[in-house]
Amino acid sequence: MIGLVLAAGAGRRLRPYTDTLPKALVPVGPEGAEDSLTVLDLTLANFAEIGLTEVAVVVGYRKEAVYERRAALEAKYGLTVTLIDNDRAEEWNNAYSLWCAREVIGQGVILANGDTVHPVSVERTLLAARGDGRRIILALDTVKKLADEEMKVVVEAGRGVRRITKLMDPAEAGGEYIGVTLIEAEAAAELADALRTTFERDPQLYYEDGYQELIDRGFTIDAAPIGEVPWVEIDNHADLAKGREIACQY
Repeated sequence: MIGLVLAAGAGRRLRPYTDTLPKALVPVGPEGAEDSLTVLDLTLANFAEIGLTEVAVVVGYRKEAVYERRAALEAKYGLTVTLIDNDRAEEWNNAYSLWCAREVIGQGVILANGDTVHPVSVERTLLAARGDGRRIILALDTVKKLADEEMKVVVEAGRGVRRITKLMDPAEAGGEYIGVTLIEAEAAAELADALRTTFERDPQLYYEDGYQELIDRGFTIDAAPIGEVPWVEIDNHADLAKGREIACQY
């Protein structure tokens, strides 16, 4: 199993940081500090802590910044980092971005969005949930109060995830998908086909819409509650401020 990070997005709501950097490389350490940690740093540190030795990173927008830092990141975290180019990162959404990594998914991956600040306990929760035929396991926050922007999830006992979408009444959802998934190797082919169907239907769809496509085909996707842990998806400057508060706890 290897780590996988989606880091191709532009993050336009985080300008001026993202004028020159992809969102995954926006500093989440103390503002103004030199060599500040980034979301990518934190994620790679999590992967190293659970014993992974290889990581693939899907890059697109401002990808040259990731290429420039690759050697330093490998040395710092003791990981081999492979970069996968997404040639449509500024045009299409992340269903296509995850499809670009379909070959490495065949090795089994822990996938993390490049904008999610979270503790290593999330990865450990997913690893502990493996087995009993589970092929895809989503990290689920069942504590947070939900609103319109969250990626909301409905889970049914004995059947796994039934719905995953932002377009849902928060009152109907049982939790929020936080952007971290364990994907076993044997799920790779079916997931790749579902993702392809998804972005061919609409290139602006999310990879979570690909998960829904899988579910609609009869594939069981499971979820693992992460408990009450600090995490944030960084979309805007308010999220970034919260991310800095969380990151300093690690």
